[in-house]
Amino acid sequence: MFAPPSKWPARALAAMAVASFAAVAAALVAQHQFGVKPCPWCVLQRGIFLLIGAVSLLGWLVQARRPLRQGALVVVLALCAAGLTAAVFQHEVASQTASCAMGLADKILTALNLEELWPPVFMVTAGCAEAAAYRLVGLPYEVWSGLLFVAMGAVGLVALNKR
Repeated sequence: MFAPPSKWPARALAAMAVASFAAVAAALVAQHQFGVKPCPWCVLQRGIFLLIGAVSLLGWLVQARRPLRQGALVVVLALCAAGLTAAVFQHEVASQTASCAMGLADKILTALNLEELWPPVFMVTAGCAEAAAYRLVGLPYEVWSGLLFVAMGAVGLVALNKR
């Protein structure tokens, strides 16, 4: 008559937290070990991944309280949409310009003072055209980022619909 609650949403939140933090770790390894310089849009996406990881982790911690878990999933979905938007904009628009200084991403990073707070993670060291030249297995980094946002968004949608 009554089915036990699914553990799937909690596992999905944990997986999204791990994937988000792993994406930032991979970006930092690429930057600091292999010289891949990030542009403002790259750094903004790092921040979004960190937010997704933090919110997913909080949602996992409150998994017994369904409204809080559902709220965390909704926030994660909104952040995935924002991250995908940033990745698509970087790929389609910003990468076509030589300099993306003082664009929206740069203004957000400056307003939040992220470069000053945590330079090894949030320091912008390249323009958008320069960052667009970097590839991982033949695809630009922003495409990989966008694919991860899509995958996490899909997982989040499925988890949101589980009881």
